[in-house]
Parts: sequence; C-alpha cells; structure tokens
Amino acid sequence: MASVDFDQFDSSSFNLFAFLGLRECRTWGLNQVRLKKRAHRSFGEMRRVVMGVMETSTTQNSSSGIMWFFRDKGFDDKSISEMFKKCKRLENVNRESASENWAYLESIGIQERKLPSVVSKCPKILTLGLHEKLVPTVECLATLGTKPREVASAIAKFPHILSHSVEEKLCPLLAFFEALGVPQKQLGKMILLNPRLISYSIDTKLKDIVDFLADLGLARDGMIGKVLVKNPFIMGYSVDKRLRPTAEFLKSFGLTEQGIQTVAIHFPEVLCRDVDKILRPNFDFLKRSGFEDGQIAALVTGYPPILIKSIHNSLEPRIKFLVEVMGRRIDEVTDYPDFFRHGLKKKVERRHKLLKQKTTIDCSLSEMLDCTQKKFLLKFGLA
Repeated sequence: MASVDFDQFDSSSFNLFAFLGLRECRTWGLNQVRLKKRAHRSFGEMRRVVMGVMETSTTQNSSSGIMWFFRDKGFDDKSISEMFKKCKRLENVNRESASENWAYLESIGIQERKLPSVVSKCPKILTLGLHEKLVPTVECLATLGTKPREVASAIAKFPHILSHSVEEKLCPLLAFFEALGVPQKQLGKMILLNPRLISYSIDTKLKDIVDFLADLGLARDGMIGKVLVKNPFIMGYSVDKRLRPTAEFLKSFGLTEQGIQTVAIHFPEVLCRDVDKILRPNFDFLKRSGFEDGQIAALVTGYPPILIKSIHNSLEPRIKFLVEVMGRRIDEVTDYPDFFRHGLKKKVERRHKLLKQKTTIDCSLSEMLDCTQKKFLLKFGLA
C-alpha cells in the first residue's frame, strides 16, 4: 500500500475532512483506489456540511444582530418574539440595515416614541430596501399630501402601506376613485386619512361598497364619490354585516329612500354604526321620551347624528332642558332637529336666559338658535 503524505492537507475544513478519511482508510487497510474515492466523497460531504453551517452561522449572526438592535430600541423579549413570528425575513436582516430604515422613518417625521409601535405592527418595514423600496414609496405618497407630516401620520396609522406596490396597488386605487368622480385634490386626502384603503381589493371589497351605495339611489358618477370623500372609513365595513343592516333599520321606522340618501351624503358615519349597540338604544330612548316613529324619522332626516349621539351626555340633558326649563313641547324639535346640534351650555342655555329678560318674547327654536350671536341680540333688542 502506497504511503500518503498527510502534510499535503492544510487545516481547512475541507482538507481536514479528507485527511480524516484517508487516515481511516489506511487504518482499515483499504487499497489506494478506494482510498481516493472515499476521500473525494468525504470532501463533497464535508463541503455540504460546511456550507450549511456557514449559512446557519450567517443567519444566526443576523438574528443575533437584529436581536441586539431590538433590545437597544427598548423592545422586550415577548415583543421581539411576536415580530419574528409576523415576519420570518427578520432573521436575515442585519443590524446596520435595520438602523438605517429606523433612522429614515424618524427623519420623515414619525415621532421616536411612536416608532416601536409602528415597527411592531409591521416589522417587515425593517426588511425593505431603503433606496429600492422605502424612499421611493414615501416620495410617491408625499405627492398625495398637502400638509406637513401627513405621510408620517398615515404610516403611523397603517405601516403596511409601505410594503404595498405603488404600481400594483396605489395606481389602480387612484384610478378607481377618480372614475367615481372623486376630485383629484381629494384623492390623496382620502388615502392618507385612511391608508388602510391600499390593502383593500377593488374587485371583492370596494366595488361591493359602491354597489351598496348605488342601491340606495346614489349616482355613481359623483354622489358616491362625495360620500367616500366625506368618510373614507366607510369602505372598511362589511356591506352584509354592517351597512345593509343599518339601512334596513332606518327603513323600519319610516325613513324614506330620500331620507336614507340624506344620511349617506351628509353623515355617512351613521351607516357605519352598529344597530344593536348604538342606533337601537338611541331610538328606544327617543321613544321613551315621547316621540313617535314618524317624528323620529323626521329627526333623523333633519339631523342624522341624533342616532349616534351619547344619550347621557347629549340627548337626555337637551330634552330635559327643553321641557323642564324652557317649558316647551317636545314635538317642537321635530320642526327644528338642529336643536340637538347646538351647544347646550354655550348657546341654548345662554340665549334662553337672555330671552327671559324680555318676558313678552315668543319665538321658535329656529328663530332663537339659527343665527349668529350678533344677529340674535339685534333681532330681540338685546344688544
């Protein structure tokens, strides 16, 4: 058996494994051919093992670096664990990249105290390429805003907006709203006010909302757009679970199609409220106060927020003051539903006290309240 020069192998992992293979072969007295085959096979196996170890080591180093980054930013172990569950790509992010992204987010106006919350909601932000993704997306969003820090505010509300594609999500969304008659100046306002819009599917989500509003009798070429601009959050609600049940409830006590349209156009937030938790309790309170269904329908048509105002802090004190202090009939407010809009302390009570100085004055609620303070004083000779 030919001798083997062990000095030809250096201390590298690959040659070391081959060296061990050769030594094992000589120990067992194998021939040179089998020795070379085994050494070659051992080399290949060791290469695969070492590459795996190197990859694992790189991942571990990255994970270790990002772990120290999170701890340095004040995250506890539970929060860190949750972020790793949300975003597996964090394992491959190094500390330097994460620091750059963090610093950039702070530089565009996101307050340092809010950054941990932003990153916790969407840890993927730290994995995005700074110049390839983050900067271009922020610059694009900046073209939609008109006020300083609007973009920063939108990102703080919904950090995932940075992970969506401008070409695949934002551009089609803008085109969709523009087709509904939303003015170009209002497009950016809508999206920055409710940045979650970018995550909604046009086909399976937004079109359902538009179809629902069209079924209420609103025109697709302008009126629906006005509703969406007034309350972009309406698009986050389910038609079947929230919006349609609310419309059906309004119909149940006599609100006409025109009345429901008035609610949708001027106070779309009423359509977004839960029937059983908010609308029905307010309706029941008005019934207990002495209003009939038809009167409540008139009140809601004239001042839709009456169904979502606080009973304890708004409705009850006003009705009590109207009847017990002002000595008026409760049905007077059906002719002037805006009575519930005026501030009780600052306007209603103050003007009632002034009118009491002129004992002969008899006026309606609208004459008393539907004017400026200056006109009120002049009208009743109180200036």
